[in-house]
Amino acid sequence: MSRPAHARIDLGALRRNYATARRSHGGQVLAVLKADAYGHGAVACAQGLAGHVDGYAVAFLDEALALRQAGIEAPILVLEGAFDAEETRVAAARAIWLAVHRREQIEWIAAAPNVRSAGRKTVEAATIHAWLKVDSGMHRAGFIGDDVRAAYQRLRACRNVGGISLMTHLARADEPASDMTDAQIRAFDAATQGLEAPRSVCNSAGLAAWPRARRDWGRAGIMLYGVDPMDPPALALEPVMTLSSQVFSVRDVAVGETVGYGARFVARRPTRVGLVALGYADGYPRNAPDGTPVAIDGRPGQLIGRVSMDMLTVDLTDHPQAGIGSTVELWGRQVPVAQVAKAAGTIAYEILSNVKRVTRTYIG
Repeated sequence: MSRPAHARIDLGALRRNYATARRSHGGQVLAVLKADAYGHGAVACAQGLAGHVDGYAVAFLDEALALRQAGIEAPILVLEGAFDAEETRVAAARAIWLAVHRREQIEWIAAAPNVRSAGRKTVEAATIHAWLKVDSGMHRAGFIGDDVRAAYQRLRACRNVGGISLMTHLARADEPASDMTDAQIRAFDAATQGLEAPRSVCNSAGLAAWPRARRDWGRAGIMLYGVDPMDPPALALEPVMTLSSQVFSVRDVAVGETVGYGARFVARRPTRVGLVALGYADGYPRNAPDGTPVAIDGRPGQLIGRVSMDMLTVDLTDHPQAGIGSTVELWGRQVPVAQVAKAAGTIAYEILSNVKRVTRTYIG
């Protein structure tokens, strides 16, 4: 029998979340599959979404090439753009869209060969679709002010640029009380006024809560996987991943005895402790505190003791029927991953993308 640590990925829920994103946006939407689809498995998720999506987005070229190798033919946008001229050439040859946020990337595009082999006898144009990134206030990457127009005109002059889109990224869209998003929208519109190209502003939070930011393309990331970036939630989303394992040892500790590294948990009552086969090396947050919610055989329970590399402990005292072999859901349909992340002082993006070393199965 294999180790019972297990991530069940519901591709039906993934498709329904994408449909929710597209309805909310009202235009085309890229499904963001970076970081191995936020820990869900990029190839399987791309295949599960095939025929339902307008395109995909990833962080860097190798992520895009893995999807192409798996037979994904839909548009794929590389959000970080190319790192050198060779990556630009490869992206052009594989019809992969590139974000452009610095001058060198434009020059690599201009110098890229304008042909792509399509078999032994035929050759076709290897055009590049460039997504010109505007720094509207996040100050992480992108062109500012008059440089936006200069970059746009330089791309228009490149013989091998087959299309241009304009994009920016929102820094505080998950904070509805902040005025920064409105300021970024105004800055983006001013910088791109009069430029003929589709536009993209919304990330997941923008799709959920900022109708003024919706343009031609949205980029749905965390919301695809059932996590609403807004608090309180703005959309009806379904969790895609259920992370679970099993109790594989049980022991009783007396009042005053401790459990785990650092002796963090001290029993205040006779306590029945379940040892679960999953730890921080599998992606569960090490700093999750005592009381972090879990579900034990479908009933609410809680974590006790410090999370170890390969295992963690839960309180079975109020679960008299539970024992060796009992299922413990760490997050999923019964335990929202956002609750676990909040308890651990982090965000759902981080803990989902850290999932590894567990068996993945796909349904739907």
